[in-house]
Amino acid sequence: MHYVSTRGHAAAQNFSEILLGGLAPDGGLYLPEKYPQVSGAELDQWRGLSYADLAFEVLKKFATDVPQADLKALAHKTYSAEVYCNARAGEDAGQITPLRVLEEKDGGKLLLQALSNGPTLAFKDMAMQLLGNLFEYTLAKNDAKLNIFGATSGDTGSAAEYAMRGKKGIRVFMLSPHKKMSAFQTAQMFSLQDPNIFNIAVEGVFDDCQDMVKAVSNDHAFKAGQKIGTVNSINWARVVAQVVYYFRGYLSATTSNDQKVSFTVPSGNFGNICAGHIARMMGLPIDKLVAATNENDVLDEFFRTGVYRVRKPAETYHTSSPSMDISKASNFERFIHDLLDGDSERVRALFHKVETAGGFSLAGGPGSDGDEFARIGGFGFQSGKSTHQDRLATIRDIEQRYGVTIDTHTADGIKVAREYLVPGVPMIVLETALPAKFNETIREALGRDAERPAGFENIEALPQRFEVMAADVAQVKTFIASHTGL
Repeated sequence: MHYVSTRGHAAAQNFSEILLGGLAPDGGLYLPEKYPQVSGAELDQWRGLSYADLAFEVLKKFATDVPQADLKALAHKTYSAEVYCNARAGEDAGQITPLRVLEEKDGGKLLLQALSNGPTLAFKDMAMQLLGNLFEYTLAKNDAKLNIFGATSGDTGSAAEYAMRGKKGIRVFMLSPHKKMSAFQTAQMFSLQDPNIFNIAVEGVFDDCQDMVKAVSNDHAFKAGQKIGTVNSINWARVVAQVVYYFRGYLSATTSNDQKVSFTVPSGNFGNICAGHIARMMGLPIDKLVAATNENDVLDEFFRTGVYRVRKPAETYHTSSPSMDISKASNFERFIHDLLDGDSERVRALFHKVETAGGFSLAGGPGSDGDEFARIGGFGFQSGKSTHQDRLATIRDIEQRYGVTIDTHTADGIKVAREYLVPGVPMIVLETALPAKFNETIREALGRDAERPAGFENIEALPQRFEVMAADVAQVKTFIASHTGL
């Protein structure tokens, strides 16, 4: 299988060639030339597989240049009960992503898929642990080194650092918005003392951090000279790893392939729900993909109106679901490419307009850049929005009704999912993180602290190591160059 850029001006490459990078040389994102298809017979065969074996079956359709024996070994190394051992009481960590039925009402069924059993207690572990093993495997084969440069609004950073810490030939430089993550998230990253981990707290918002990652990725000479790679969701391998748990959720919630399910996904950077879009394009019987946003509702606005309007940093809210405090969704370009039937020149023009004019419109009519809004329903997308008060009310309600404590982002997902429940189609909400990561809001909602897994009891009290820096690309480049050892 070969991969092409959403903007059409980069040469096709195989999986291993794009694994260590981020953006394509033309500034676009990589997609397969054609999505591989999954047959009903294959789905039947996959129903009884372990998560590791299911991951191998999905991944081998995309990583066709990696020897299958090696790929299977990597999947089993990654998706083991030893790695995903933070299961809550009564749950089986060996399932990796167990489903829990929350409620059945008027024929509608709401389920929660646990994705936070990994080492950093967030769904980002599901892809990042695989990415760390893939990186180490590929670098060892080529006796090479890699300097990972990424940005986080909260969970990506810790998941990446825990996956890459101690990995041979890898250093991590992670940007995060200064004082805009939860205390737990901040401590989880900044308390790491591994010599190959570098945390940079940027005086700005997440979008400033993300813009700097893209700027460095587009400086091809610096990127090559410093051997820069990325773990943000612009990295194709990370998105593919997330495709796996959509298949697992579907297979766990159904008994035959003539059944459909829907997914609601807390959405900020569009990477998590983009994986669901890819699974649906592969033939997984998904009815609806519901994007749940917080007060930063760029995606909700698009799916309701056809207008993609990026917010400026001053217009980006700092909320109690901070991992979604994003106003420019990087992975959105992959969906727009599919919505426009692969017209890479139009994609290029639209996202140039994002940079120069702050957005575009596919709503049709005077002044629009197209009329594809009418086609969005055919891809199954719907959306909704949740606020701080919604979050508090949902956390309280789920605790009172079912004795389950959820985090703030998952609360956004449940609030929106309830708006789209229909009889006969199970709705699966993808859990985002354990509530301990957002204890300030849990205490506000429930009047008590969230339960903490063993080993995380006093994480905020640990010594922290980080650099505070302005949102300045040149300054960040200088820091990277002086710490890579190249």
